Amino acid sequence: MKLLGAVEAGGTKFVCGIGHEDGTILERVSFPTTTPEETMGQVLDYFRDKPVEAIGIGSFGPIDPIPGSPTYGHITTTPKPHWSHYNIVGTMQAAKGCKVGFDTDVNGAALGELRWGAARGLDNCLYITVGTGIGAGAALGGGLIHGLSHPEMGHILLRRHPDDTYEGICPYHGDCLEGLASGPAIVKRWGVSNGADLPPEHPAWEMEAYYLAQALMNYILILSPQKIIMGGGVMKQSQLFPLIADKLQTQLNGYIQHPSLREHIGGYIVPPGLGDNAGLAGALALAEAALRG
Repeated sequence: MKLLGAVEAGGTKFVCGIGHEDGTILERVSFPTTTPEETMGQVLDYFRDKPVEAIGIGSFGPIDPIPGSPTYGHITTTPKPHWSHYNIVGTMQAAKGCKVGFDTDVNGAALGELRWGAARGLDNCLYITVGTGIGAGAALGGGLIHGLSHPEMGHILLRRHPDDTYEGICPYHGDCLEGLASGPAIVKRWGVSNGADLPPEHPAWEMEAYYLAQALMNYILILSPQKIIMGGGVMKQSQLFPLIADKLQTQLNGYIQHPSLREHIGGYIVPPGLGDNAGLAGALALAEAALRG
């Protein structure tokens, strides 16, 4: 089988690995995300002796994933220090000379989950990560959504929870979804060092579910995904899944009459089938797509 490379380029760490076109991951390593020179130096050192036929990069954003664009392959207006306007694809291609697949980390994860994970056998799915930031990707008919650029579903506007006075943490929009429901927003709102320290019965989780359910309602009404997959550090709080499902049904108020939402919602909103490998497997899927053409 063809040997492929994968890079999950996160705001906190880069995860690199090699694997096969069936999604099998053979090995993985990780490096802290510091400056492009330091972090990409480690990435290129890792791949230097790896005879891969293509490499997939699923990156934090915003990015430019549109081939033919003057800034294709760049991380663009990210708030991540040092990484704005960095040509990550060009750097990889110059070093390895192989095909490079490129998209957002969440788009890659959505494609990986559709091919090998929780949405395997379906035509489409939505993958959302809730952690340091919030992002979502949609895989439709085996492909990914692009237009002017890529979707930025973590920055939609929501109704405020009646008990929430927190101003929001997003440097661009304040109280958008990411500004109200990301991991750092939970920490700031409740004055803790780590949101995971809050007990399952803490009101933080009811408020979190309120915001995430609103987001899912919007995505369902616009994209109508057959499966919603929720990952990221915040979603390690397993009590969120039933809370989100309950609030989503309340908010939809019976408008969408489908068994997946009415009788089987526990199997409709699920954790990643690929577990902690969702992002890396998604990057493999991007590599495989680049190899195909």
